[in-house]
Amino acid sequence: MPELPEVAGLAGFLGDHLQETVVSKVQIVSFAVLKTADPPYSALEGRTVTGVRRFGKFISIDTDGMSFVFHLARAGWVRFTDSPTDAQLKMGKGNIAARLAFTGAGGQRGFDLTEAGTKKSLAVYVVRDPQEVHGIATLGPDPFAPAFDAGMLAEILAGSSQQIKGLLRSQSVIAGIGNAYSDEILHAAGISPFATAKSLDRATVQVLYDAIHTILGTAMTEARGKPPKDLKDVKRSHMRVHARTGQPCPVCGDTVREVSFADTALQYCPTCQTKGKILADRRTSKFLK
Repeated sequence: MPELPEVAGLAGFLGDHLQETVVSKVQIVSFAVLKTADPPYSALEGRTVTGVRRFGKFISIDTDGMSFVFHLARAGWVRFTDSPTDAQLKMGKGNIAARLAFTGAGGQRGFDLTEAGTKKSLAVYVVRDPQEVHGIATLGPDPFAPAFDAGMLAEILAGSSQQIKGLLRSQSVIAGIGNAYSDEILHAAGISPFATAKSLDRATVQVLYDAIHTILGTAMTEARGKPPKDLKDVKRSHMRVHARTGQPCPVCGDTVREVSFADTALQYCPTCQTKGKILADRRTSKFLK
């Protein structure tokens, strides 16, 4: 799933390539992906792109008076081209959910929103203001917002009995962090994913805050300027524990372990994060603590 660094990279790339272009054609290939009806998506055509912004994991392509907002969910992606075709796409065919074409001083360009797999969660909104999108209106603070400091993080954690792994992934608490980067952040901070948020002392909160900025900041730097086709590989290349079950931890050499859930899994290093304790995994044991 694309998270804050990849979404920031996509927003920056699209902003560089679409600024001041005119939306020439919008095709919605899967109406299940379109979550709004007013204004109609066709009203985007003929409008000039004024900027591209990121809100958590949402991207908003802003035009004069209207915005095209999308969330890539678990398996969505952007396929950009400098030579878009005028072919009319058939509804429900293939993995393309939407196609946009633009015309500008440098010629035509465009992109497809694609989604792999059978479980479709990619979402598109055409709105007059991105804040009309419920998922954006209810976002928690962005980790790179000026107001988000260690004190704010401490206040957030102090009021929660949730496990820290789940809290970091909650978009209404902190915007933009998902499964992969929460694994990486907790590993860098040396915190168990099962630790209760309010149990972390002030010194540990500072370590966590620093890890959030270091892990996400480094990933954002690596993603900046990369075309969409390269961003997934960039993300995978610097993961230390996420999706590395059974491999040695690059910090201490212990074996990276996994805890699986119904539709996801987390990875962690016992030596770095849980004082050697193996966390319970429902697939193998109901009794490990």
